[in-house]
Amino acid sequence: MNLNTEQFRAGVRTALFVGVGLVLLAATGSAQQFAAKDAQDTVMSDCLPAASHLPTNPPGTACYSTAIAELEDSSRAFVLNQAGIESALVLGPNRSIEDARWWFQKAAARGSGPAQVNLAVFYLNGWGVPKNYGSALYWLKSAAAQGIPRADTNLGILYLNGWGVHQDYAEARRYFQMAAEHGDSAAMVNLGYVSDEGLGAPENKSAAADWYRKAADGGNPFGQNNLADLYLRGEGVPQNDALAFAWFQKAADQGHTGARIKLGFLYLTGRGVSENAEAACAWILAASLAGDHRGDEYFAPLKAKLDSAQLARAKQRARELHASSQRHISETAFLR
Repeated sequence: MNLNTEQFRAGVRTALFVGVGLVLLAATGSAQQFAAKDAQDTVMSDCLPAASHLPTNPPGTACYSTAIAELEDSSRAFVLNQAGIESALVLGPNRSIEDARWWFQKAAARGSGPAQVNLAVFYLNGWGVPKNYGSALYWLKSAAAQGIPRADTNLGILYLNGWGVHQDYAEARRYFQMAAEHGDSAAMVNLGYVSDEGLGAPENKSAAADWYRKAADGGNPFGQNNLADLYLRGEGVPQNDALAFAWFQKAADQGHTGARIKLGFLYLTGRGVSENAEAACAWILAASLAGDHRGDEYFAPLKAKLDSAQLARAKQRARELHASSQRHISETAFLR
């Protein structure tokens, strides 16, 4: 088999879309932090600002009563959102995805921005509720009005794909830019992607590399994978197999299946690392166990290079890698 970089051309670098196996939400904040912010934002216009999550105005005053009421409501919204997260991540006989949607709906109605984003993702994917782009758009705009970067990221995704809105690459870029400037790594990846593909503006591989790197430096596995691929091909950055291997390794360690296949490809071909058929087989098989079969064509040549003991070790390592990646919630983490 003739192994070359072009075999991974299709679907190599990806944007972060709303769907199974894609990073869309990130954990942040605490119950106390959200309670404090919600209460302060509402009460400060008429009352003395609170120094912490507790109201500073004397008991018995209108401001004190208002602050207490606002804190109680925002705390309930936080708890409801947490219940939705728990239901979504710990499904079982007594929990369903419909339960998670119900909790997010309750919290979103109480004004929880994170719950509004989580609920929107459920509507976009049809999780526990019929797919409804209009409802998703409504809740994302509500969350974006509260200054939540991930809401802007997901609004950008809607415009990028034309989901519930007219497809508009320029508008997608605008939302990605806002979210990226506020630190959202998914937006950084998507901003890199539209620059990479020339969507809404001329193709700019160098700008794509810059955004991928920012996301990668923040630990985003999609940014790491996309940056690695640029190094592998020498697009937007000097070609460097060693750096490609290093970044693919970081993404693969987090369970990114595409990176695992490409890491196996590098081990198989000896690019950026010493040739190692056993390691190649383990990484590619781990991706296959996770449902990504793009590397399955390499099993035949790999098995021809391995004896029975090596093949057994590779299979065991693949099972360990797969089990480890299942413990990561990075691809389906929810806003808290």
